[in-house]
Amino acid sequence: MSNSVTGELADLRLPVERGCPFASPAAYERLREQAPISEIRLASGGRAWWVAGHEQARAVLADPRFSSDKRKDGFPLYSLDAATLQQLRSQPPLMLGMDGAEHSAARRPVISEFTVKRLAALRPRVQEIVDRFVGAMLAADRRPVDLVQALSLPVPSLVICELLGVPYADHDFFQSRTTRMVSRTSMEDRRRAFGELYAYIDDLVTRKESAPGDDLFGRQIDRQRQEGAVDHEGLVSLAFLLLTAGHETTANMISLGVVGLLTHPEQLTLVKADPGRTPMAVEELLRYFSIADGVTSRLATEDVELGGVRIRAGEGVVVSGLSANWDPAVFANPGELDVERGARHHLAFGFGPHQCLGQNLARMELRIVFDTLFRRIPGLRLAVPLEELPFKSDAVIYGVHELPVTW
Repeated sequence: MSNSVTGELADLRLPVERGCPFASPAAYERLREQAPISEIRLASGGRAWWVAGHEQARAVLADPRFSSDKRKDGFPLYSLDAATLQQLRSQPPLMLGMDGAEHSAARRPVISEFTVKRLAALRPRVQEIVDRFVGAMLAADRRPVDLVQALSLPVPSLVICELLGVPYADHDFFQSRTTRMVSRTSMEDRRRAFGELYAYIDDLVTRKESAPGDDLFGRQIDRQRQEGAVDHEGLVSLAFLLLTAGHETTANMISLGVVGLLTHPEQLTLVKADPGRTPMAVEELLRYFSIADGVTSRLATEDVELGGVRIRAGEGVVVSGLSANWDPAVFANPGELDVERGARHHLAFGFGPHQCLGQNLARMELRIVFDTLFRRIPGLRLAVPLEELPFKSDAVIYGVHELPVTW
């Protein structure tokens, strides 16, 4: 491995915190211009290849020579302390950490839960949930209202709970553990949160095995029994992935999407005038904020030539979704929020075989939330100046801790 950049960029530790909530870090721009594939330092002190260009990012994510298995030596994790690695390697791999046939076999039985037909059947219930929480906002005795607690968190939490058959009464428990897991707090605290959540899900799956319901895991258990035997560890791994990924990301996108539209009133006017623009607005907001920047890592399993750079077997690669989604070669004037852009080819949900399983569920939730919120509360506005909002510079998943709104 050798440096592809010089000067201050060669000593950067990535990912870089966002100085402005509506801008890609300047260092990302310079890296993409100088060397879309460059050697960088990770916050853990290790080194890896940083992939900043859209074309190169898609190439990595679609190439089976780049492994997703985080248990392998050399995988570019941001924290490489021995205790974290031991915990990671002691648990069955999540679907995101599987490769090839193993990944396909784990993913295939769950795809049916996220088909267009099943999501269409779920849509009225999602609308009911959104209406309920927006109605509660309107009935609130006091303003401002914190949109994070009033809408952004409870909507995706309740949806994923109903989809998976998880008691909604437990949502405070798994929300708090998930938040700690994706924050940049001490590794000990993150490991403890992981362990507590994993133990909860293990017990949940055990209870479901005794009494399967009409939900995703009940159907998975029935299917596995018909095929021979229930894979308890596999179900725990699947439940952990879907429960943690199924609400934290969508919750943050609801909040940021509202911030983005409220601070770009001309764009909000377009969406209000024609709800048919909402799907395009959702895609643009996903591209614009790219909340999961730098979490898509891979390990080269053999030498690969990528964009004129030789990446050798055993070297780590980190794909920057934010940088790729702000690549001007693909998205003209990427710093402008344009709800009519039609940015469907963004990488907010990844790309290739590991592309987000629940992406269409997230899209549906976002569309329903934005359409309902701005229809029922047309005078919605921020209750504090933008610069006073507490953005999550301390978290792996970008968002806001609080979002005071009024009308």
